[in-house]
This record gives sequence, C-alpha cells and structure tokens, in this order.
Amino acid sequence: MKQGLIGSILAIVLLSAAPMASAQDLIGSYVAYIGREDLYNSKGQRLSEPWQVLRQDRANVHKFGIVHGGDEWDPFFGDIDNRAAMERMLRNGSIDAAARRGVMQGGATVFVRIYGNGNRGTAVQVTVVR
Repeated sequence: MKQGLIGSILAIVLLSAAPMASAQDLIGSYVAYIGREDLYNSKGQRLSEPWQVLRQDRANVHKFGIVHGGDEWDPFFGDIDNRAAMERMLRNGSIDAAARRGVMQGGATVFVRIYGNGNRGTAVQVTVVR
C-alpha cells in the first residue's frame, strides 16, 4: 500500500509541475517521511520553520543515519553546503500553507523537487501527503 501511495504522490506532483520548472532544470527529487527525530535539531530543540525540518531530515539521512520507512536517499543534500541553502531554496520555491503545517506536525510524507542549473540548486518545491 505504501508503494501505491508514493506512486500516486509522484503522479500528482509530475502532473502539477509549476511554471518555474520551465525556467530551471529539475536537478533532483526525493520522497521522505517526516518523523519525530526530524522535528528537533541535534541539540534537542524543537524546530520552528519547515525549511529547518526539511534540512534536519536530510542531515538525519545523510549525516546521522536516521532513516525512516519512506525516506529516499538523494545525491544533492548529502552535501552540507546544499543543506545549508535549504532556507533560500524554499524561499525561491514553494510550499503552501497546508504543506507547511504537515511538515511542522510531522508524520507526513513529503515530495521535494530540487530545481537549479548544473549542480547548483536554486529552489525547492514541497508537496505533502498524509
């Protein structure tokens, strides 16, 4: 059932590609499950912004080896500098209010598309499914 859900997410996301996609190249994408560990930084403090949670999720996967069922590995955010750019990239991309709430509550599956040129990311678009 989980594979079917992820397939449905991918189909919806691909069919609803934003206008920005034509101005930039899609350089990567991944699906992740936002678990409890992703809602807190390495010092145990509750994160307050979606870009912080998304960044922590990628640090958990790439640096700390905390992988939830549904987390995919991605080649882009394995680089610490790319993770540090998450805020700017989300500001240049999109996340709607419902997706923002879903990320901040945890227990949601996110689909993240990374746009840019070459290996330089400039924007991310986030879609959330519960």
